[in-house]
Amino acid sequence: MERDEHVLITGGAGFIGSHLARTLLASGRRVSVIDNLSTGLHSNVADLEENPNFRLYVDTITDVPLMQKLMLECGTVYHLASAVGVRLIMEQPVATIDTIYQGTEVVLRLARRYRNRVLITSTSEVYGKSEKVPYCEDDDRVEGSTMKHRWAYACAKALDEFLALAHWKENRLPVVIVRLFNTVGPRQRSQYGMVVPRFVEQALKGEDLVVHGDGEQSRCFCHVQDVVQALISLVDAGNCFGNIFNVGSTEEISIRQLAEKIVKQTGSDSQIRLIPYSEAYGDGFEDMRRRIPSIDRIQKAVNWTPTYSMSEIIDDVVAEVKSRLSGGAVEDTVSF
Repeated sequence: MERDEHVLITGGAGFIGSHLARTLLASGRRVSVIDNLSTGLHSNVADLEENPNFRLYVDTITDVPLMQKLMLECGTVYHLASAVGVRLIMEQPVATIDTIYQGTEVVLRLARRYRNRVLITSTSEVYGKSEKVPYCEDDDRVEGSTMKHRWAYACAKALDEFLALAHWKENRLPVVIVRLFNTVGPRQRSQYGMVVPRFVEQALKGEDLVVHGDGEQSRCFCHVQDVVQALISLVDAGNCFGNIFNVGSTEEISIRQLAEKIVKQTGSDSQIRLIPYSEAYGDGFEDMRRRIPSIDRIQKAVNWTPTYSMSEIIDDVVAEVKSRLSGGAVEDTVSF
């Protein structure tokens, strides 16, 4: 198989990476995944190991000799490996910064050598505390204090973006940056602070749905299958390199409304309970009231727009969580 048809996904055993791997395999491409399973799950990709076009490497992306081998073999790298989730960021800020920046530096340095196409997943967090919505890719960033651990993630991801664009400017490395806005769907886990699977699990178990703050903060949630199509389209287009794209839904919902909607769709008797942010995350946490993307740029570039509604997203998550809670899926939390 040609090098251009061989894809490497860092963090490919994670939530988004495992969906991306399946879609690329279905399109006839060869897929290699590297993941240390610190937040990814082997069960997310275990069934793929029977496919001769798939290979999983359980290792860290800072293993430079292994990464050299993998990147020499492939034409495209989807760099998804990262620290994930608000809770992990608050509890392990050193690991968060190290994991994000060091991994991206290795990927970009080797991509420069082997001329790989690279997609870097960034985050809506880089917009910081800006109150200008919807967020456009060229907007100014409003950073929080370095005394607030929450902003370590945003700053590390912003540094990734600066490094990637520097490689584009100096070396014309074909790299595209994607800022993700609350990707959700089947196989997403709740233990790192992901709100939709957490609410769904609580509702199905008849527990209180725990909402942080006053619940009036709003977000937009995008189905993982829509996100995967965006990632692939931006790389395959060939004319999106050297640019940044928001990827997310524009259907805004408050967190309290989200909790109420999940209770209704699951037919649960659960109650909604508000707790202060300090109780959930400790000191050093700040939150934003609204976070809405402008998706004009990606619509013009590759004609992409989300197709799943919030109700459809919830239905998909409910079906998967029900299966897992009933023993229909393996819960794998092995960490290396």
